[in-house]
Amino acid sequence: MSTLFEELSRVTTYDYSPEEVREFEVLHEEIRALKKQRNAVIVAHNYYRPEILKVADFVGDSLELALMASKVKDADVIEFAGVHFMAETAKIVNPTRTVLLPNLLAGCQLADAAPAEDLAVRIAELRAKHPDLAVVSYVNTTAAVKALSDIIVTSANAAKVVRTLSSKNILFVPDRNLANHVAEQVPEKNIIPWDGYCYVHQQITPEEISRIRKADPELQIMVHPECRPDVADLADAVLSTSGMVRFAKERPELRFLVVTECGLSDRLAMEVPDKTFVKGCKLCTFMKVTRLEDVRDSLRDMKYEIVVPEEIRVPAERALRRMFEATE
Repeated sequence: MSTLFEELSRVTTYDYSPEEVREFEVLHEEIRALKKQRNAVIVAHNYYRPEILKVADFVGDSLELALMASKVKDADVIEFAGVHFMAETAKIVNPTRTVLLPNLLAGCQLADAAPAEDLAVRIAELRAKHPDLAVVSYVNTTAAVKALSDIIVTSANAAKVVRTLSSKNILFVPDRNLANHVAEQVPEKNIIPWDGYCYVHQQITPEEISRIRKADPELQIMVHPECRPDVADLADAVLSTSGMVRFAKERPELRFLVVTECGLSDRLAMEVPDKTFVKGCKLCTFMKVTRLEDVRDSLRDMKYEIVVPEEIRVPAERALRRMFEATE
């Protein structure tokens, strides 16, 4: 079995010293003791720091974490190492459990791109023209936006969910690039995109990807659908982060270009040490703001608790449950 230092040494985003890794091991022990004391479960998004991923009970993308949160049975506390909308999602489907976000600065620029008040106005405008309009919201949205939605999607299941809808006209909120990807996959629907985007994925250019491909023609290129269409056009596969993990593990090729937030490359480097993962990625400041100490302090001090008012939680849960039903 490899040591924590051996695993983290494969990560290229950070240059960990042996002293830092020893500090992580001490914090891991504290966190495990607190987790037992609080009867807590820790879930972490793929993009989080690797030292946090190593102490989490479950690591995944938005869909996997939403499903996991909906099935929590025994824990009293869910410590969500993600961003604010993810912790809200866990609370929406677990109203009787305490949900903690380790750092309140862990927000999401994409979720902020669709204020609920603006969405309500846009829905009214479009329903006057399209009475059959369905509001499809990406999981990367606030609880208030989910409450206005007919159904929720993730990057892993967006096209599949949209195909199940009887409506022809779909308002897709908030990511325009994912909306474009869905429109290509489901041409029979009229996809009306909200004009939002993830700043991390939007920074990645086709010139960067072409330069890396030219230098290493054998690379398998995996691109997240939040990337620009001209970047997605260069991919061998356009996949959610969970899809990228499966693709990398199952494919016979040994070299991959990972075109998403850099944290996924770190996870792959630890989990698939016999393959090489080249980075065509950017860092998300929101995903990286949380430190291992924050996870410890959150469990110790029971902060910061996520609260979702029932008048928002109930319709938001209805939209989430429809997604679970559509993808079962």
